[in-house]
Amino acid sequence: MTQSETIAAIATPPGEGGIGIVRISGEDAIHTASKIFRPRGKKIGSLSEAESYHAVYGDIIDGADVIDEAIAIVMRAPRSYTREDICELQCHGGAVVTRAVLSLALKNGARLAERGEFTKRAFLSGRLDLSQAQSVMDIVGAKTESALRVAQGHLSGRFSGEIKSCRQKILGTIAHLEATIDFPEDDIDDVALDEARSSISRINEKIGSLLSSAHTGRILRDGLLTAIIGRPNVGKSSLLNHMLREERAIVTDVPGTTRDSIEEHAEIAGVPLRIIDTAGIRETSDAVEKIGVKIAERYIDDAELVIAMLDSSQPLTDEDIKILSRLKAQNKDVIYLLNKSDLAPAIGENEILSIIGAPSPDVVIFSTRTSQGEKELEDAILKRVYGGKKMEADEGIMASTEREADILRRASMSLRAALDSIESGMSEDFITIDLRAAWETLGEITGETVGDDIVDEIFKKFCLGK
Repeated sequence: MTQSETIAAIATPPGEGGIGIVRISGEDAIHTASKIFRPRGKKIGSLSEAESYHAVYGDIIDGADVIDEAIAIVMRAPRSYTREDICELQCHGGAVVTRAVLSLALKNGARLAERGEFTKRAFLSGRLDLSQAQSVMDIVGAKTESALRVAQGHLSGRFSGEIKSCRQKILGTIAHLEATIDFPEDDIDDVALDEARSSISRINEKIGSLLSSAHTGRILRDGLLTAIIGRPNVGKSSLLNHMLREERAIVTDVPGTTRDSIEEHAEIAGVPLRIIDTAGIRETSDAVEKIGVKIAERYIDDAELVIAMLDSSQPLTDEDIKILSRLKAQNKDVIYLLNKSDLAPAIGENEILSIIGAPSPDVVIFSTRTSQGEKELEDAILKRVYGGKKMEADEGIMASTEREADILRRASMSLRAALDSIESGMSEDFITIDLRAAWETLGEITGETVGDDIVDEIFKKFCLGK
């Protein structure tokens, strides 16, 4: 398979809809589309005569048969998504008609696009760097405004711009050091080393700043996996509904109503959460409820944040104590929510402290009925993501994947090795070796020094038609 091949795919989600789009890209894209699209009217006789970015109304045809009414949009190279000729055929939405249009495109010279191949071609043509290309699917998959802002920042090139700036500065330092090797008679070694030390330290500080944002960036991209844990009837499902601002979970006074786990996405104070409402943890003889309890206990292990709910209007039960003791033993990140504060209190923070023994746990007095404690809960969540501060202005330059974080860590190690070489009095050759390693490592983020196998693996995760 070569870059010159013309490819086609359905670019809209499967199922019924108002519109379905078949995208064709490659050097024969317009020619292929012309075989299956007939313009109506007398302005043009074929799509080959169409102007770029002008909609053309006509019919999808299979020989003499009309398949569907459609609009065709031609985008000529290099002013297109892939920097190749592109034609998009916009027909009525629906699985049958879009598959029929795609089938016609494939019969008339195109081949079926691989996953992410349109964006891969945009990367290979230089229209996008690898970080920007990855952000395309992040935009498609964004479930909250925060995730969308991170992805948009990456697509605009803000994050990769920081990386390119660091690489350029590293390259400048290498050139400066190599000048001392090439012209030793100028006797500038000490000055050059001092300048290199200062430059490398500044670059490493910048990389450290980007790396410190990786935890926040990943959460904003993927959501913080948050499990609501507690015995039956303490208000877990009510909390889920409260966070979602809708009646998602069934709420009754009957203990054990929730027998399975419900996962939903919510945005709390700008932080995307993957919230799991679990079955109440208790001893039970009900076979179905037992399964729900086991699932809830598993989420205690898997969740990044646990919201442990207790009924503040009742004394602690044996079930409450078992749950609190388990959380303490596993050293989980926990927010303790004392619900039903609209009723007369029977327990408070002291009762929690007596079991968990933590010096300053996050204990929030809460009521799903009156919304008391809502702000305190938001602040406790923010503290875990931003350190208590919103950073919306910097979301676009956060590392948002483990791959990016790993690359930044490896680059930082190389820079620290270069600094160690300077302090050890080693020659400039050893220093530049470490600097080149850092330069090449950072290039993996933008795709400038990444292998074809890594590129292929990344784009395999994309959806068809993108």
